[in-house]
Amino acid sequence: MHGDQDQARTLEVSRLLAAPRERVFEVFATPDHIDQWWGPEGFRNETHEMDFSVGGLWRYTMHGPDGKAWPNWIRYKRIEPPHRLVYDHGAEIGEPAHFHGEITFEEEGGKTRITLRLTFPTAEARDAARSYGAVEGGNQTLARLDAYVAERLKSA
Repeated sequence: MHGDQDQARTLEVSRLLAAPRERVFEVFATPDHIDQWWGPEGFRNETHEMDFSVGGLWRYTMHGPDGKAWPNWIRYKRIEPPHRLVYDHGAEIGEPAHFHGEITFEEEGGKTRITLRLTFPTAEARDAARSYGAVEGGNQTLARLDAYVAERLKSA
């Protein structure tokens, strides 16, 4: 599906969640939900604005366990409920995107296979992100999502 050049610029993490994909997709659409689980272990998310529409902006700060604040923005390129989200992701407003993201939600026997694919401008940028723990952070984020969706299903 992706050429070798794309592979050299891409990081991917995936997880099977014990929830229907409509339920998984919906927790991406509002700050009330996404602030509860977005980001690696020990991080707290704070949404400043979120326009969950094509062309819309989600601007937020991730607060690290060391107290450091990390500004972030996401600009939604495609929203295809409950199948796919495509977006650009950057840090400071006004700066170019650090990477292009795609999240897919695939039905697997009543469960949802969620895959997070990040494509960087260069292989070097991808390698730098990997060295900063992007893969482990992605896996932790999906684990937090899994726990959050499971808790919501229990209380539904």
